[in-house]
Amino acid sequence: MTVLEIEIDGVFRRVSLERKADGYVAHVDGRAITVDVCEPMPGVLSLILGDDGSDNDNLRAYRCVRTIYADEETVALIGHQHRIAVTDPRSLRAQRKGPGSGNGAVHIKASMPGRVARVLVAPGESVEAHQGIVVIEAMKMQNELKSPRPARVAEVRVTAGDKVASGQILAVLE
Repeated sequence: MTVLEIEIDGVFRRVSLERKADGYVAHVDGRAITVDVCEPMPGVLSLILGDDGSDNDNLRAYRCVRTIYADEETVALIGHQHRIAVTDPRSLRAQRKGPGSGNGAVHIKASMPGRVARVLVAPGESVEAHQGIVVIEAMKMQNELKSPRPARVAEVRVTAGDKVASGQILAVLE
């Protein structure tokens, strides 16, 4: 059994993963959840979740778009972007600094193709951790991209109405 510490938008969970023939069983907060995950293309995860021992009527399928920045990782799920960090407490890497704690430049990138609905900051502005930077509209849903840490906006490379590609740099924070 593998035990992982997962942080999602600042909330910590301890998850135990047990390998099964057709996927995993994740134990979260005393609840067993069957998990089947695959990566059909780089940066895109397909998740199928259900209660352990349940029939197929209770399965839920999700498409997750994973983006890795300089010092953080995000997952776009159901039109919302979530900052995540997964660590194995037994790993030496777990002893390093957490996401968003680096001192280098942070590139705010589009997690999927879409249109810029709003730009929420201007160059030279100071921003706090988790403050909105840009709002992207994709598939009739709006996705707010946020700062991973306190920083200063070095540049904004888009304006409202611009079309953007997945992975395109929208703003740079220092």
